[in-house]
Amino acid sequence: MIKTFFVFSFVIFALIILLPFGLIAMLLHFAGLKKPMVWFIYRLAQGWALFTIKISGAPLTVTGKENIPKKSGVCFVSNHCGYLDIMLLLAYCSRPIGFIAKKELAFIPFLNCWIFLIGGLFIDRSSRKKALQTINRGVERIKNGGGMIIFPEGHRSKGRGLLPFHPGSLKLATMAEAPIVPVAIEGSYNVFEKNKRVVSSPVKITFCEVIETANLPMEDRKIVLCDRIYTVINNKLNS
Repeated sequence: MIKTFFVFSFVIFALIILLPFGLIAMLLHFAGLKKPMVWFIYRLAQGWALFTIKISGAPLTVTGKENIPKKSGVCFVSNHCGYLDIMLLLAYCSRPIGFIAKKELAFIPFLNCWIFLIGGLFIDRSSRKKALQTINRGVERIKNGGGMIIFPEGHRSKGRGLLPFHPGSLKLATMAEAPIVPVAIEGSYNVFEKNKRVVSSPVKITFCEVIETANLPMEDRKIVLCDRIYTVINNKLNS
C-alpha cells in the first residue's frame, strides 16, 4: 500500500506542479510559438508518464517503435486494457498525440486542463451534431500533421481480452486518410486495477506495421479495415 500511496501522490502532485508551465507554454503557443510549444508540452507530459511508469516498478517491454512515422498525421489504434494505457502511449509514441475523451473528464480539476493541453478533445456522444464537430476537429489536427489515439473497443477491457471494435470508431482515421499504427498493449490492467493497488506486473506495448488508408476503397473503410486492425492486434496479444 505504501507504493500505491507514493505513486498516486506523485501523479496528483506532478499534475498540479507542472500545470503552470503547461499553461504558459499554451499562451506562447497562441502568441506564435506553435511548434516548439507543442513539443514542450508533450515533453512535460511524456516525462510525467515515464516517471510514473518507472516508480510503479512494472517491468516494461516496448517493441516496434521503428513503425511510428516521424512526420505527417497519424492515428494510433490501440486496445484499451486499463488506466495506464494513456501513460504508456504518452511515454512511448515519440511524438505529440491527442485523444478523444468522454465529456465527463472535462469536469475533473487539473486532469481536464492536461487533456486539453496535450491535444485531447472532449466528446459529447449524447449529441450526434456535437460528436461530429469533435471528430472533425480531430480530423483537422491529423491533416495538419498531428497524432491522435483511438480506442475502438469503446471502453477498458479490464482483463477480459480484446473486445469487439466499434466500426464507426475509425472514422477519425478514415476521414483524415491518415496512416494507422495498430498498438497492442498487454498487462496494463494488472498494474493497478486488478488488485486495486500498484503492483510490479509486466507490461508489453507493441507498435505494429503501418496500415495506409489514403487509397483504401470507400466500401472497405468500415468493416474490412476494422477487421484487419482487430486481427493484427489480436495476433500480437496472443503471440
